[in-house]
Amino acid sequence: MAHRTLVDSATLFTHLGDPLWVIVDCRFMLADPEWGSREYVARHVPGATYAHLEKHLSGATNGHNGRHPLPDSGALRHFLGGLGIGAGIQVVAYDQDNGMFASRLWWLLRWMGHDEVAVLDGGFARWIGEHRPTASGIETRSPRSFTRTPRPAMIADIDEVAQMSARRAAGLIDVRAPERYRGEIEPIDRVPGHIPGAVNDHFMQNVDEQGMFRPPETLRARLSAALGSVKPDEAVCYCGSGVTACHTLLALELADLHGTRLYPGSWSEWSSDPLRGVETSPGRTETTGPAT
Repeated sequence: MAHRTLVDSATLFTHLGDPLWVIVDCRFMLADPEWGSREYVARHVPGATYAHLEKHLSGATNGHNGRHPLPDSGALRHFLGGLGIGAGIQVVAYDQDNGMFASRLWWLLRWMGHDEVAVLDGGFARWIGEHRPTASGIETRSPRSFTRTPRPAMIADIDEVAQMSARRAAGLIDVRAPERYRGEIEPIDRVPGHIPGAVNDHFMQNVDEQGMFRPPETLRARLSAALGSVKPDEAVCYCGSGVTACHTLLALELADLHGTRLYPGSWSEWSSDPLRGVETSPGRTETTGPAT
């Protein structure tokens, strides 16, 4: 049976060493981009390889395409094949705990046409908390041919998002922390606020205090409220740079609400242009002004 959303640690444990299962460690820390790779070398799930958010799961930045633009599909295809991913392979991605980085690989694989991918619920924290085995050093897998191609219908580009914003169309969901959405703080990007017309639903509400995803019925009730009258396949999620929005896209799949798209450039792309509108609480809209 293919796992396409979540997998628990007990199930993963039974498949350690299974040649048809590929495990990918996605641990990352924005404040220290090499932290995850160091942690991987020190200790990881046996058999896991490592995927770096900025080196492997993102493309080149140019100052206007966001902090974590999508990687080139050819480069991503080569990387995924190098991890041993191909037809008939079950992929399990994990990060340090709540899945915020593992969900990026989950979404990228689905975007590339590979649906047999799941996130380890609770991540490495859950794994070691249950005293599961670990390994150290760098592991590799025999490469496979990854031949699938991107699904463009899974993406909303900046022009479409701008049209949604101009129409004040419902269905644009900002998953950042409420204080960032309201424009009270902005620790990373050049200006605070959100895309005009967007509603807020913080991605951290998808998990409980232990970093485990909440039950599907709980997710469905909350996310349906965020969608309002909009059908899931008419909605678009964004965050700061197209990473944590994937976490909410995973939660939507768990909730049986399918088809919501990702705006990959997210707030970091939108706010890079001083002519684009910015909205802050309590609903004031303005342009960002000259770049500084």
